[in-house]
Amino acid sequence: MTIINDPVVTAPPAGPLVEEDRAAHRFRVHRSTMTSREIYAMELEKVFGCSWLYVGHESEIRNKGDFVRRPVGNRQIFMVRGRSGQVNVFHNSCTHRGAMVCRQDRGTSKVFSCFYHAWSFNTDGELVGVPGRDAYGDGLDFSKLGLRPVARVESYRGFVFLSYDPDIIGLEEYLADAKEYLDLVIDATEDAEIISGTNEYAINANWKLLAENSIDGYHAVSTHDTYFKYLGALGTDLKGGVTGTAKALGNGHAVLEYAAPWGRPVAKWEPLFGEASREEIGRLRADLVEKHGDERASRMADTNRNLLIYPNLVINDIMAITVRTFMPQSPDRMEVTAWELAPREELPQLRQRRLDSFLTFLGPGGFATPDDIEALESCQQGFHSLGPEYNDISRGMAREPQANDEEQMRAFWRRWHHQMMGDA
Repeated sequence: MTIINDPVVTAPPAGPLVEEDRAAHRFRVHRSTMTSREIYAMELEKVFGCSWLYVGHESEIRNKGDFVRRPVGNRQIFMVRGRSGQVNVFHNSCTHRGAMVCRQDRGTSKVFSCFYHAWSFNTDGELVGVPGRDAYGDGLDFSKLGLRPVARVESYRGFVFLSYDPDIIGLEEYLADAKEYLDLVIDATEDAEIISGTNEYAINANWKLLAENSIDGYHAVSTHDTYFKYLGALGTDLKGGVTGTAKALGNGHAVLEYAAPWGRPVAKWEPLFGEASREEIGRLRADLVEKHGDERASRMADTNRNLLIYPNLVINDIMAITVRTFMPQSPDRMEVTAWELAPREELPQLRQRRLDSFLTFLGPGGFATPDDIEALESCQQGFHSLGPEYNDISRGMAREPQANDEEQMRAFWRRWHHQMMGDA
């Protein structure tokens, strides 16, 4: 991993950041979008401050008092299961003097006590303890000093989102056609849960490069050549290659849906899984057919999905189901967190294979992620050469989008541009 020292930061251009000429089949993005500190500051306000952002999964806080804390949109928050079973999401800041009241990444608690002056709050955010309360007299209304909830919290199929914008449209309307692909993931996963543990790493590149990369089918064969050779050596049939479609799903969301040679624990056996799992995977496939019919079951079992939910949630439903977010820290750096989603009562041998795939391909030391990091950091360094001003994202504009085209990335950039220009 290369550290970029004292990068030259380009200023925004006088013209548009994103240019689209449909007649000429041209779509360009100015490279200052990847390097400008001014643009980065605007993104925090206009993109991350005005979108629905993934917080976590309801299975992470299954019982009352369970909590997780994490930064979302560069703000410290925590999610906790309240006393009546509802999901609460609070700004992680004491109403007294501002210190974080939740100081562990996960756990179970009835009370959150600020370590600075010991003000205490229950799981519904109510202030329940103030040392030396008599020093405040009778005029201060302690009922108004509870933890501040984030402006909006909604959940879809167990995925919890927040927004800092109180006037944002409802979550289901925001998700638009991405709901179809979330439904495919969840309907194929019995009692889905996030497995304990994460992959966490940083990339010295602009966060939007990973949004592009996560739904980019064009780079797979060239960038991940080693992985395909590995599969071939294990007996996987590579004749079909990677074929499929790319779609814009509304509001900046997009998907890459494709057939690929690797197996899928949900219901597609391959030699890598071992003979002992063949019968169980066959049973899982038969269950899918019974519940959802042949066509939908085949789609669940045989096709892969790289789903981007704008701006920074990616669900890779491939040889394992990886849920990944990436948070910008500066124009040149992001922090990535990935979780694994799986059926709660999955057989141990299938769970082991799923976790192995989670690490082997998409883990920070796996086949794919180091390749992608190298590519994205190489792009970031190239931007600072101050050579070409624009990236070209025009592939496929003259035909129906294919899996190795770039319509899905154009969908992301259109939404980003609308938000940044203040007309969405």
